[in-house]
Amino acid sequence: MPEKRCLLDIKGISKQFSGVTVFSDFDFKVYEGEVHCLCGENGAGKSTFIKILAGAHQRDSGEISINGNSLHGKLNPALCMKLGIQTIYQEHTLMQNMSIMENLFIGKEVTNKIILDRKRMYKETLDVLAKIGVTGLDPKMPVRMLGTAQQKFVEIAKAFVHEAKIIIMDEPTASFGSHEIEQLMGVITSLKEKGVGIIYISHHLEEVFRIADKVTVIRDGRKIRTYSREQIDEASIIRDMVGRDASMFYSREAAEIGDPVMEVRKLSGKGVRDISFTLRRGEILGFAGLVGAGRTEMAELLFGRKIPEAGEINIEGQTVRFKTPRDAIKAGLCMITEDRQLTGLFTKQKNSLNTVLAHSAKYPVGFMHPDYDKETCCEYISKLNIKCKGPEQQVRFLSGGNQQKIILSKWFHSNGNIYIFDEPTRGVDIGAKEEIYKVMVELCKQGKSIIMISSDMPEVIAMSDRVMVMKDGGILAELSKEDADSETILSYALGGCKA
Repeated sequence: MPEKRCLLDIKGISKQFSGVTVFSDFDFKVYEGEVHCLCGENGAGKSTFIKILAGAHQRDSGEISINGNSLHGKLNPALCMKLGIQTIYQEHTLMQNMSIMENLFIGKEVTNKIILDRKRMYKETLDVLAKIGVTGLDPKMPVRMLGTAQQKFVEIAKAFVHEAKIIIMDEPTASFGSHEIEQLMGVITSLKEKGVGIIYISHHLEEVFRIADKVTVIRDGRKIRTYSREQIDEASIIRDMVGRDASMFYSREAAEIGDPVMEVRKLSGKGVRDISFTLRRGEILGFAGLVGAGRTEMAELLFGRKIPEAGEINIEGQTVRFKTPRDAIKAGLCMITEDRQLTGLFTKQKNSLNTVLAHSAKYPVGFMHPDYDKETCCEYISKLNIKCKGPEQQVRFLSGGNQQKIILSKWFHSNGNIYIFDEPTRGVDIGAKEEIYKVMVELCKQGKSIIMISSDMPEVIAMSDRVMVMKDGGILAELSKEDADSETILSYALGGCKA
């Protein structure tokens, strides 16, 4: 058998954001007709890797070679497509108001020397859809009319049309049922036979074991190990994905846990089904799970951002129904969001205004006092060690960690009783993480209660008194602090049962 040709050879690529290294000295190869799977926890660096290969991010150092030719200078998405790299992201990237046919042939339009040959493109669209097992779709149909899984197959068809040599698939089956998964497996087999190299990223290890020729585990932006097909072993891969000792990560002083302050019964809504749990005074209740598990959607239901379809929320023994976040704030809830720039902060406003916003929500519109705002902001700048020029500085000029502290100051000033932390330390440096942890512990000592959603496994284990593991919008497991170790949590999150 002739030796397979190396389609992609990556050597020592690294990437920093705002001085923080997120990807370091990474090596990776893909050969023709090979499926090379990339596995890692949330935040391990998989998305950064994809964006570097797709030309959306620029590497700071390292070498990328395609078909033996080293690529110098900056990459961009158009150049990557020209080089034969097609990326199928977890989020849809199709033009929703354009037809299936138009999406497939963007940048690859067929002409009859004068005008677009729509008749030929129509036929070729039908042909390529049939090749991947998709029938019954009119190529002239707007993409917005398609379901999520159908759109994913249109993106795969686009890779066929553009004659991609390397296809990156990021969580392709996230919205698939069993039939669509089988269909995709058949498409991947067909692509392999044509010599296409596939980089496959998935949290579903059963899929990885089924199709992988190689598996590379990434952790904290570094390559841990590459397994050949013969070496693939579930327990070893999970250990490599986890790989850190939570006891070395952060040591938390436990607070006294009291009576229930919140009881949630059979809560359901978009992305969430039949959620039930109890939160106690002084407790940090951790929620672990993979991307798409429904944790943020649950938090939005609790905080009044979305309206539940069913279920009940009780606070201090009283049933509550929040129609807006303002209702939740008045009831003593606070939410520190994952996406601080979109839902947590007014980045073009002053630090002082952001600090008092949540407190002001409890009072009539217009209740603000500039001198009081500045004084309050200065108090929290000192208390939380916020590195800024003062209360008059706009939030957008602060680092990620200091922006997160401004959000914390906003909610601490509101004097709530229940705090929902959604990815509280994402994108902040080690020093800022430590300070945020100390603040959380101090809140618990004051008798406040915390719901903590985090994709950082050591963070969940070190900080939580109990851990709820979510998958597909539901709670699969409740673990005591003693039972909550990385492998157990990840095993539930991946497949619903302990390894």
